[in-house]
Amino acid sequence: MKMKNIRHIAASSALLLLPAMTLRAQTGGSTAYNFLDVSTSARIYGLGGANISLVDDDLLLTDQNPSLLGPEMSNSMAFSYMRYIGSSNFAAMKYAHSAGERAAWSFGVQYFGYGDIKSADAAGNITGSFAPKDLAFSGSFSHNLGERWRGGFNIKFIYSAYDAYSALAIATDLGVNYFDEERGSSLSLVVSNLGGQIKRFAEHYDRLPVDLRLGWSKQLGASPVTLSITATNLLKWKLPYIDPKDGTEEPRMVNKFLPNLFRHLVFGLDWKPNDNFYLDLAYNYKTRTDMSTFQRSFLSGFSVGAGVRVRMFQVGLAVAQPHRSATTLMLNISTNFFDF
Repeated sequence: MKMKNIRHIAASSALLLLPAMTLRAQTGGSTAYNFLDVSTSARIYGLGGANISLVDDDLLLTDQNPSLLGPEMSNSMAFSYMRYIGSSNFAAMKYAHSAGERAAWSFGVQYFGYGDIKSADAAGNITGSFAPKDLAFSGSFSHNLGERWRGGFNIKFIYSAYDAYSALAIATDLGVNYFDEERGSSLSLVVSNLGGQIKRFAEHYDRLPVDLRLGWSKQLGASPVTLSITATNLLKWKLPYIDPKDGTEEPRMVNKFLPNLFRHLVFGLDWKPNDNFYLDLAYNYKTRTDMSTFQRSFLSGFSVGAGVRVRMFQVGLAVAQPHRSATTLMLNISTNFFDF
């Protein structure tokens, strides 16, 4: 089977599986490795799939911002599983430990499997099937930069295997967080996925989805509710999408100011009345508009998550329905070995 055919099959399948990729497919973008934008944290997924500023002792909150990692998470371990669109299954594991009183390190692994896909030769004859997958191995380090400032970075080694073809890439995320505990206010800046391929599938070079994100979280008065606003894709202002209308008219490209603005923003509410329970609700306008050509439901763009502590374990669950035929479910289990 020719390399061109297998790359088209794998790419097409991934485009159907990952809503994060649909915009690039519509606008002709050429980045790959977009699975890196899919969070493995149920807390983050319940908060719209993007959050870099919520401060808590949840290890998987560091998934998108290494500067949220800290010595308070020492000896923590977390596991994640997600049943995604189609036959996709995602899983992850992460462990963290302190490095003195002001720093911490962690390592983790993420697995993204997309199910079985039929393979064909150049003439279109079915020759069998293959199971494309991506693996990301990461190491992170963070350090307090002051009383309220913390910086961090992680390095990711990425391995992709599509049938007989494979590729390797290396990427890094850089993050900084400002946290005012007295006012319940947090501000973060993250640049993610800086790097590139070190082994290509063939002669074609695939770029990583570099992103700049700004996030703000604020506790609402004396209530246990925290509002988060996360701005993503800040390296590119215009994020047009295709509106199929009602099916009786020609689809049109939407590229106006307000749609572009809100496609950059993710809004989330986190209610945590005590250390043993939390409830999340979020709205992601980009997810809703990306899914406009896939028979989106009323719930498209919304996500909900909840977590409860059961003895030594924290269990988190998040649910979303990007479109009518796809309900996604993510489960996290975490613990701290100091609790045993």
